[in-house]
Amino acid sequence: MTSPPAEAAVARPSFVPLRERLATFRPGLLLSVAALVVAALACVAPGLLASASPTDADPVAALLPPGGEHWFGTDQLGRDVYARVVHGARHSLVLGVGATALGVLTGLLIGLPAALLGRFADQVAMRSMDVMLALPELLLALLVIAVVGPSSVNAALAIAVSSVPGYARLVRGQAQVVRRAEYIRSAIGLGLHRRTVVLRHVVPNTLGPLVVPATLGVGTAVIAGSALSFLGLGPKAPTPEWGAMLAQGRDALQSAWWIAVFPGAAITLSVVAVTVVGRQLHIGLEGRPGR
Repeated sequence: MTSPPAEAAVARPSFVPLRERLATFRPGLLLSVAALVVAALACVAPGLLASASPTDADPVAALLPPGGEHWFGTDQLGRDVYARVVHGARHSLVLGVGATALGVLTGLLIGLPAALLGRFADQVAMRSMDVMLALPELLLALLVIAVVGPSSVNAALAIAVSSVPGYARLVRGQAQVVRRAEYIRSAIGLGLHRRTVVLRHVVPNTLGPLVVPATLGVGTAVIAGSALSFLGLGPKAPTPEWGAMLAQGRDALQSAWWIAVFPGAAITLSVVAVTVVGRQLHIGLEGRPGR
């Protein structure tokens, strides 16, 4: 009796145990990605998720509890809370993403010269960042708002300014590591211009490790933006914004809890989803601990 050829044994599909399949399945990550997709859709086309107007008041329908006609109930003016939560995603999330992008860009413009232009530039830039780091981020944002005035754009600017020191230090540290790498020395030894080396090698390899901190920073910026709006320093009424909705519903928690609970849940869900995705990016880029 002849044995089967080796090729046939190799060609047979390997069986993956159910336990291993379940180990690689991450429902939390899938739910987080789905939540971010829905949030992005709410930012781009909120009318697809909520047909009601977020600003139209109906005093007759004021303070209705969640039900079939108004899924999240209505507020003190009879406005649909669900529509306000959906439309508020554009202001809250765009503010967080915009503030993070501006903070990363400014940190790059400060951290790169500090790492590449010598000791004097490094000392001036980092001592300035130390002064800013001495103040809590929210307090620094409040100082910026006090100077430029309250608005959505100014709130994003304030949050970006408060995040600059952290990003500048990250950029500076990573750029110093890249600058001392062997391939950078080889590129200089081959006669490449300093500007070419910086733009082609230093900047791309400095930006890569910023992906994870920037992703996590979006969640922090969303919380900071909601906090400023809660204090009345964000968009003006009747603009729907999650932090402002929390402020409007805090005095009616016992009689109309839904006014504050649903925007608070939207903030929490968005921040948790961004954090989960950011940590997964960290695992994917750095590798699993102990691997």
